[in-house]
Amino acid sequence: MNNSSPTLEPAFADELDNQASAPHHSIFERLYTGTGGFEIVGRRKFYYSLTAAFVLISLLSIVVRGFTLGIDFAGGSRIQLPAAANVSNEQVEDVYAKTLGHDPVSVQRVGSGAAATIQLRSDTLNASQTDALQTALFDAFQSKDSSGNPSRNAISVAEISETWGGQITKKALIALVVFVALTMIYIAIRFERDMSISAIGSLFFNMIVTAGVYSLVGFEVTPAAVIGLLTILGYVLYDNVVVFDKVEENTRGVLHLNKRTYAEQANLAANQTLMRSINTTIIGILPIIGMLVIAVWLLGVGTLKDLALVQLVGMIVGAYSSIFFAVPLLVSIKERWGPVAAHTKKVLAKRSGAASARASAEAERRAVAATGRQGVNNRQREASQTPRPGARPSGKRHRRN
Repeated sequence: MNNSSPTLEPAFADELDNQASAPHHSIFERLYTGTGGFEIVGRRKFYYSLTAAFVLISLLSIVVRGFTLGIDFAGGSRIQLPAAANVSNEQVEDVYAKTLGHDPVSVQRVGSGAAATIQLRSDTLNASQTDALQTALFDAFQSKDSSGNPSRNAISVAEISETWGGQITKKALIALVVFVALTMIYIAIRFERDMSISAIGSLFFNMIVTAGVYSLVGFEVTPAAVIGLLTILGYVLYDNVVVFDKVEENTRGVLHLNKRTYAEQANLAANQTLMRSINTTIIGILPIIGMLVIAVWLLGVGTLKDLALVQLVGMIVGAYSSIFFAVPLLVSIKERWGPVAAHTKKVLAKRSGAASARASAEAERRAVAATGRQGVNNRQREASQTPRPGARPSGKRHRRN
């Protein structure tokens, strides 16, 4: 952080000074103008608890439930046949179970209309099992080829070995590690130390929670999902850059002032970027939702579904982490040691002394007012006891002898 400037920029100082006297607006107006006054840093313990709950649930799900690995990672057989209008997933699953003696890993209908297909995923099948399954499915549903003629070849089988799946997994992990390492190097260069720590913490939080959602809900992990995870990590990095740029701008020269703390300036920055983060997230997820609706439900492109799901989850989690976790974490680190910690104590001590002085002055004013009222009451009582001129003296009259 650059502390060479002796004063804050007037725009931010005036903005803070005018917040208290600003008229009451709706929550949407306050969000839009960045003067919402939402206590984000001040309620950091609550957001830390919420963040810890998200991480704990995600880690428990990853450890207990694990991941539903796609065929590209786990290996196995993929069987695909045209989906006639009168063919259901349950019927296909029954034929598979009667032919091979066990249930498939998954059965799903992909696409719609004439392009619709039913895809089965199973453990690796040998040649005799594959031949028997193709024959049974053709006899049951009379699958037709692209020319509309019944053909056994309309039922396709793709085999992916466990070795291939292991290689894909290894390459995906290497790509993830390299990306995270490069991101951490960029963050360390772009920001000062404490901001780098907070941004990296936000990055790992986003990875853990996104992975936890995939584990908890049972989304299938595919190479497309890994690509989507790398994409949303880039989005989280962008969001952190935007927020921390504003924090850096607002806190420039704050150590030379005694009116506001670093935490208050960081909270202002979080408020000023909150609406931008919300808008960016909404604009970002709208095409993703469109991808899910058009590409997946209408066209049946399964790869796009995997890519869209991880981006949808990651962008929402990233918007939360950049505002409600990264900024409070930065303030907590700053206030533990160094010049920011000393400055915060100085400002709070000055406010405490000013508050005590105001309380003493108010007590003295009330005491003076009470003393003045007591003096007035005493004078009124004395005046009521003094006889008026010409009044007869009180008491019994003496009789004349």
